[in-house]
Amino acid sequence: MSPRGEAADAMSVNPAPPGPSPSGNLAILPLLAAAAFATGCGMRLLDPLLPLVARDLHSTVAEVAVLITAFALPYGFCQVLLGPLGDRFGKLRVLTIGLVSYGVAMAACAMAGSLGQMIALRAATGAAGGAIIPLALAWIGDNVPYQERQATISRFMTGMVMAQLLTGPVSGSIGQAFGWRSVFLVTATVALLTAAAIAATLGTRLWRGQPAKAGRFGFTRYAELLRRRPARLLLLTAFLDGLLLFGGAFPFIGSYLIQDFHLEPWQAGLVVAGFGLGALVYTRTARRLLDWLGEMRLMLVGGLLLSVALAALALAPVWQMVAVLQALIGLFFFGFHGVLQARSTEALPEARATAVSAFAMALFLGQGIGSICFGVLLRHGGYSAGFLTAALLMAVLTLWTRGMLQRPD
Repeated sequence: MSPRGEAADAMSVNPAPPGPSPSGNLAILPLLAAAAFATGCGMRLLDPLLPLVARDLHSTVAEVAVLITAFALPYGFCQVLLGPLGDRFGKLRVLTIGLVSYGVAMAACAMAGSLGQMIALRAATGAAGGAIIPLALAWIGDNVPYQERQATISRFMTGMVMAQLLTGPVSGSIGQAFGWRSVFLVTATVALLTAAAIAATLGTRLWRGQPAKAGRFGFTRYAELLRRRPARLLLLTAFLDGLLLFGGAFPFIGSYLIQDFHLEPWQAGLVVAGFGLGALVYTRTARRLLDWLGEMRLMLVGGLLLSVALAALALAPVWQMVAVLQALIGLFFFGFHGVLQARSTEALPEARATAVSAFAMALFLGQGIGSICFGVLLRHGGYSAGFLTAALLMAVLTLWTRGMLQRPD
């Protein structure tokens, strides 16, 4: 049996029928990737700017660090509303409105005169930005047959990956030369120009079409999703993925480099950006990897090699080894996580935006709890104990996920 055939037979989360053929619809995919890039910039642009913002707003770095949370919390919690809105009124329509709102709020951040104003505007930015990536993934699910979907999603995610690679260095350079407010204005410009390009490309198609019937809208769709055992297990996997990686191991690699290897913050930032290099390799090779390994083996190999890389990270004797491992971690992570993303687009095909938003929400909740758990591990065992624990649990999660995805309904 070919790898593609194996992937199709292994489907257990509402297998997709032969879907629509990728066609001219996908001409808009680069613009959706640009929208993801703008969102990714908003998530990360403050990383090198906190001292500058603190100085101008007469605060400390510790006080302005709340601006990171002010973006993340609304971004995650607003998924509850944004997914059903996308299903009701049209995914690209809600995405475009969200992108415009995001750009306007980002520009307003550049005008903030106090920390309180900045917190409120960052919250608005996060709330609007939450409409972009989940609704784009759901739209891809509507327009690409499952056999091609993961490779297509990898092309779309190039925008987010490039944001991870470029935002830190570019934001720091622009902020140093022209001030931190200029960084927000540049990001706002990217978002608004992208929204205008999407609207121009789609024309009246963006606004045509009747909203979905109201009878099966909103929280009723979430109840329907949770009644499906494969969907519940997929959401649990997303939660654990966020707990172990997004909130657990990944955010602490920079501080590991600074505290254990005595790198300067900017040096640690460059090393951490190596994750984006590995992720970029994945986006360029995802189709070939799927053809070669098939979906299930790609998920299994990616997850297990990620576990090995995390264990090696805990034992690395020099920072140069951490740099190499960071690139490998980016590649292996997306081999595992990309399968979960693709499956989320089939968890509830009749309400894809709701399902993908629920997936994003589960990932976010795991991230929030994971940072607390990893902090406890650090206090009691240090970075090595934390990364080794994450490595072991990641291996267990990978094996459990493979069995879960192959189990029939």
